[in-house]
Amino acid sequence: MRNKIDKYFFDQFISSFALVLISLTAITWVAQSVNYLDFVTEDGHSFRVYFYFSLLNLPKIFTRLIPFVFLISLFFTVLQFEKNNELLIFWTSGLNKIRFVNIAIKIALLITLLQLFLAVFINPYTLSVGRGILKASDIGLFPSLLKEKKFNDTVEGLTVFVEEKKNNGELIDVFLRIDSSKVDQSKTIIAERGLIVKKDEQNILVLFNGTIQTEKRKLYTEQRHTKINFLKFYKYEINLSAFTTKTTTFPKLQERSTIALLNCFDEFKNKFILFKKYSLDEYRCRDKMEILVELNRRMGMPFYIPITALIICYLLSSRRESKYFNFHKYVVFSAGFAILVFAEILVRYSEKTNLHSVIYYFTPLLLLTIIYFNLIRVFKFENLKN
Repeated sequence: MRNKIDKYFFDQFISSFALVLISLTAITWVAQSVNYLDFVTEDGHSFRVYFYFSLLNLPKIFTRLIPFVFLISLFFTVLQFEKNNELLIFWTSGLNKIRFVNIAIKIALLITLLQLFLAVFINPYTLSVGRGILKASDIGLFPSLLKEKKFNDTVEGLTVFVEEKKNNGELIDVFLRIDSSKVDQSKTIIAERGLIVKKDEQNILVLFNGTIQTEKRKLYTEQRHTKINFLKFYKYEINLSAFTTKTTTFPKLQERSTIALLNCFDEFKNKFILFKKYSLDEYRCRDKMEILVELNRRMGMPFYIPITALIICYLLSSRRESKYFNFHKYVVFSAGFAILVFAEILVRYSEKTNLHSVIYYFTPLLLLTIIYFNLIRVFKFENLKN
């Protein structure tokens, strides 16, 4: 009988949790995807790249929302059971409140493991794949980014000005400035007309009737010498795929694997010999404070979820018929939300010293112990046998 009650409550909670999580994730993903439209409108990436990159950010959104969604799902599930007098049925059937608290803790631990798995393994991987897609993509929508009488510098090292752009795609009076970061030279190209064509799935800018001005800069002793060459052409082709957009392609900390971040610390350097390919170089390991915050957020934040579960259990100490019930439920929800805010604030200061990190990880254990034994005290008149 009790196992059926446990399963019934678990099923009701999971249904609510899944519905709220999917709904909030969809809203957040749509709002975030709007911001990523800059990859198309300003950086020239294709809609396919935009869609894949946005889709790969879903696990990150899931992970960020899970603690809050767990809080509101458990809160409203308990309230719904109270409203339908199902909790009263539980008590009369022999289920005591401490057993109910234990059920809530088991559910919280399950959600904690889910968030840990997402934060430690899945998120860094999907975010890294998304960044790799941006890095490997070409400027597929570059033709649509060219505007008449405007300088366009979407592409790294390339500035384009077009006097007129006809409906058939022909460009009139084209000015290009190419700055090479690999060699100390630059090119200025002026052409009467141009056209962007596709060759082997690559964008080729074909220019007609123009001049190429090449500037080569050399350093002689204390003086800088510039040599300028002019070359006239009838037809000149530029492979636009050789250029990259200004989109950031260098992986951020949140896109690095957990093992790679751990390898930045001496305590873990020789612990992951089989995962050397995931190690970061010395330069990327310099900012250890930020790395520590990222690691603490991934591995510490999930352990604050069980605390919110215990706080929600304080709803069991008041009946719906009580005149203070509405005030009581708002206090309980606010306390649970405050724990999540507190955890987010605490993780930002966890990199100050080793003591701060210890406090960050020790706090959930301490609060869990205090709140659990306080719940036993509150329900001391209940039958505590499971």
